[in-house]
Amino acid sequence: MCQLGQVSRAGYYRHLQSSAPKEEETELRAQIQEIVLAHRRRYGSRRVTKELRNRGLVTNRKRVARIMREDNLLAIRYRKFVPTSDSAHRYQVYFNLAKRMEVTGINQLWVADITYIRLREEFVYLAVILDAYSRCVIGWALERSIQTRLTLAALQMALADRQPPPGVAHHSDRGAQYACPEYVQVLLEHEMVPSMSRPGCPYDNAACESFMKTLKQEEIYANQYRDLEELRGCLQEFLENYYNRQRLHSALNYQSPASFESRLPVQGAASRAPRIEFSQASEIYRSDARIQP
Repeated sequence: MCQLGQVSRAGYYRHLQSSAPKEEETELRAQIQEIVLAHRRRYGSRRVTKELRNRGLVTNRKRVARIMREDNLLAIRYRKFVPTSDSAHRYQVYFNLAKRMEVTGINQLWVADITYIRLREEFVYLAVILDAYSRCVIGWALERSIQTRLTLAALQMALADRQPPPGVAHHSDRGAQYACPEYVQVLLEHEMVPSMSRPGCPYDNAACESFMKTLKQEEIYANQYRDLEELRGCLQEFLENYYNRQRLHSALNYQSPASFESRLPVQGAASRAPRIEFSQASEIYRSDARIQP
């Protein structure tokens, strides 16, 4: 608009602020409050700024952060994430494929993890499965026990929802709930390939660890739950309606997982296959290239 009118952007902003400064400031504050409250104080200044721009409002992130600070609208942040994993078992440990994969579409790599949630009188456990490409939650289960049935319930939900093609890699930590024969058998029956992290290295499952941090900070630590059933209802609302369909994800160019997947080519159409790199492979190919016929 400034180019068409042959005026500078700075001049346009000065005119806007000088002609109706109070009205402009009031409208901006109202929009910020609406966004923050609609997302239950889960959004920080970056996501609020992006949502404002999606609505057609021109503003600066520092200004948004200042208004949020003045109006006590800053996103809620609480305790740090505490990892819990026990891989001391006798089951087979599988090769780490996720560390070497370059995913190019959905249903190529699924990532799974477990976390605990503290209620008033007990601890309960949540298992989730995400599609690594779209960050979409495709399976989850909540139980009082951390037995294998917890992870199996999440896996069965993901299988029913996605109906994955053969060859999907399933990545998790080395916990007994994922390495046990019952869980691995279900993976093999659906022609999935197990993959597991290195011992004591949560960065190998960074996408799922990042999701757990978001879940804890934006939902769990921001609320208090009476019992398991209340928590289950809140998690269903957060995971299936808010996180998958509304929350803007920075890794997806500030789109929700559902919106991101809706813009992908139809599954089954021609697309670039995932690439897997193995150590020393590049050196072998370089040495072969130097051989003269």
